Amino acid sequence: MFAAFDNFPALLIWLPLIGGLVSFFIKNERSVKAWAILSSILTLALFAFSLLYTDDKHYILNSVSYVWLPELGSSFSLFLDGMSRILCLLTAISFPLIFASTYSSTYKNPNAFYGLMLLTQCGLMGVFLAVDALVFYFFWELALIPAYFLASQWGGEKRIQAAFKFFIYTFAGSLFLLIGIIYVYLKTPEQSFSLVSFYNVQLSAQEQMWLFWMFFVAFAIKMPIFPFHTWQPDVYEQSPTAVTMVLSGIMVKMGLFAAIRWLLPVFPEAVRHYDNVVIGLAVVGMLYASCIALVQDDLKRLIAYSSIAHIGLMSASLFTINQMSMQGALIQMFNHGVNIIGLWIVVYLIEKQTGIRKISQLGGLAQKAPALAILLVVIALANIALPLTNAFVGEFMMFAGLYKFSPWYAAAAGISIILAAVYTLNMVKNVFYGNLNTITAGFRDIVLYERVILVMIVVMIFIVGVYPEPMFNMIRSASEVVIGKFIK
Repeated sequence: MFAAFDNFPALLIWLPLIGGLVSFFIKNERSVKAWAILSSILTLALFAFSLLYTDDKHYILNSVSYVWLPELGSSFSLFLDGMSRILCLLTAISFPLIFASTYSSTYKNPNAFYGLMLLTQCGLMGVFLAVDALVFYFFWELALIPAYFLASQWGGEKRIQAAFKFFIYTFAGSLFLLIGIIYVYLKTPEQSFSLVSFYNVQLSAQEQMWLFWMFFVAFAIKMPIFPFHTWQPDVYEQSPTAVTMVLSGIMVKMGLFAAIRWLLPVFPEAVRHYDNVVIGLAVVGMLYASCIALVQDDLKRLIAYSSIAHIGLMSASLFTINQMSMQGALIQMFNHGVNIIGLWIVVYLIEKQTGIRKISQLGGLAQKAPALAILLVVIALANIALPLTNAFVGEFMMFAGLYKFSPWYAAAAGISIILAAVYTLNMVKNVFYGNLNTITAGFRDIVLYERVILVMIVVMIFIVGVYPEPMFNMIRSASEVVIGKFIK
């Protein structure tokens, strides 16, 4: 077991795990905040170092497999390939930004809060790295359980109801997923949970049809897509903003990633059979969420519904089984995470000073905080996929693939993009422009470290928007493996 410490995938899990466990024993609030930031920066530094060893000759550094439960045919297997690398990059970048941007927040039992946050990071890394179904399920739960306690213990007045709904949805989805995993495991000739065995399992068309829904429902709840989305706005609104950033920036990608890794290649016949159903649900969800976002007066709920609409496009593009749209979805997972965390940071900075999130009660902030206004405008334009921003390339590729599958679906999805521009720009106008009022008259511009954090996000937006080729090189081979399962 300990021999695995000289591999990148194991270290990407052990660092946040150890960091989280140590956090529980640090009683001083400033010390535990500093420790959490340090732990997350070390994880980011390790991941950055791993980018120097991505070629095939360093395979051993990117792969971990050691005995775990041999009687059950399960090994602790992790693999850092292109698909997992882009999501691990998002996770590694996001946590330092989240901890630094919310540094001034005060929590009861801060050691427990930061400990659970780092355990969530550990679980997320495990989900993206696991190539054994039982290990994948273990980390799937490890990511969700701390998130439940974070939402229920440190949230708003209605946190218990919101967290309970979150628990019921995720528990039901996890139960379906476990049943599906066990069934597929029993059908493998060697009785193995390995990803290779799952890819090679021989399932009848009838078996694939019902197993597809066992896996899909679990993943759709996490994305979430219509009609499995109803837990999301409440949990986002009631959770502390740092937790909301994790949920919307990274955790929703668990469902999308799992669909690519564990659903599409294992049940290709069922995917072909139900593609129209899933794409239809995703497009309906995009339009529904966009219309709801148009009438929101709460900044958190507006961004929550915006996220549902963006995730819907990624979900729809995956089920077109088109390499262009799949690569677009993979790169968009990263871009959406960066952009949505940027929006949440702005909401946090506004709420920290004013104590409110109601759009109707704000206005004129650009007069008092020009730096914040400029940075928000760039992030908002990226959120609606303006050319030269990071989201443009991914959305263009996803729409191209969706149009190839069905021009009608592409046209319907395109309406949500227009609506996204409407509610995003309206939000910017109503919050930052217009006249000052008694609430916003005393607003102050952001301080240096807050500017640095938002500038880093803006720099990432332009770098990926102008030169996305390194990311496409990262994910190309992984997407080819999945598409190859559908080529006879």
